[in-house]
Amino acid sequence: MIPILTQPTKLIAFDLSSADEKNGYPVRRALRIAEELAAEADTVFITSQDLALPDTCRRIQAATQRDLLSTLAFLKPDVLVRDCGNTAKEESEAVRNLVPAVLHFDDFGEGGQAADLVIQTLYGDSEFNVTETYKTGIGTFLPDPRADELRRQRDGQTAGDPPRLLIAFGESDPGNLTFRAFRHVMNLQIPLNVTILLGPSYAHDDSSLRMMALSRRNTAIKKAPHDFLSLAAASDIVLCGGGYMPYDAASLGVPCIVLAQSSFETELQFPSDRDGFTHLGLGRKVKQSNLLNAIMEPLLHDSLRQRDIDRQLSLPLGKEADSVFEAVRYLLEHPKRAVPGKPVPDVVN
Repeated sequence: MIPILTQPTKLIAFDLSSADEKNGYPVRRALRIAEELAAEADTVFITSQDLALPDTCRRIQAATQRDLLSTLAFLKPDVLVRDCGNTAKEESEAVRNLVPAVLHFDDFGEGGQAADLVIQTLYGDSEFNVTETYKTGIGTFLPDPRADELRRQRDGQTAGDPPRLLIAFGESDPGNLTFRAFRHVMNLQIPLNVTILLGPSYAHDDSSLRMMALSRRNTAIKKAPHDFLSLAAASDIVLCGGGYMPYDAASLGVPCIVLAQSSFETELQFPSDRDGFTHLGLGRKVKQSNLLNAIMEPLLHDSLRQRDIDRQLSLPLGKEADSVFEAVRYLLEHPKRAVPGKPVPDVVN
């Protein structure tokens, strides 16, 4: 009997080695891609920290760059999707020697130039020229599958009495903008229902924050895990950092005030006033009067609030989701090079 040769199952590896201040979006994006390509490839998640992945996910811990390279040499994935921030050129070249095709998300470092494709959702000013290996734009953002339903629920809800303000600054909040912003909000002379979210790796002592909250009516502090998307959908105003959080707010159509956590976030082109946001710049430098005026404005002026909501809902978020999936699929089917241990008969030059 002649043995039947079957095509070996292909493997996509996701390197999620950094999630700080990304509001869990890298994990959600990776899970969406894994689900979309489930019939075509197995998936494995390589992480340097304990991320909120479903128990069904195959995962491997790689705390250092050396661990990552050893893991890749062992796994021999067909495609590596890296969502770990800016990378160095030497690091990316070492990875490239082990994997037939590499895709980076939101890599503004020199290492991105060694990737086969870089998708910049957080499209900002960069020092290098965009080439055919870079795809930019907010259309590549993958909205949460629940966003449409939550937005419809918002259409039927009335404003809170008192209005509901959500304060959230990501996983670790390195600048402690949670405390800075709430200290300013304490001086607001109108009643507000305030919910404060503390991320899973909130990097500060929260005792002073909790004492302030106890002295103010209608104020709650929620520690992770929590559902930012649902809480944002139920709010009248969201006060958050830059990065991916404004994308989630825009997918719901929620008036949103942005305080940048870093100078990098201040340089990003999104979000801005034309997108339906109030961006107050670097959070540690924001003046109390500017923040309080930004909170008051959408509460006192229905037309301005509706203008911002309309601008958000007209954004092309998710319009290029299929192109993201197709990019991974293309690299899976058409590897860029042969690597040791994984001969490739049809390398694409």
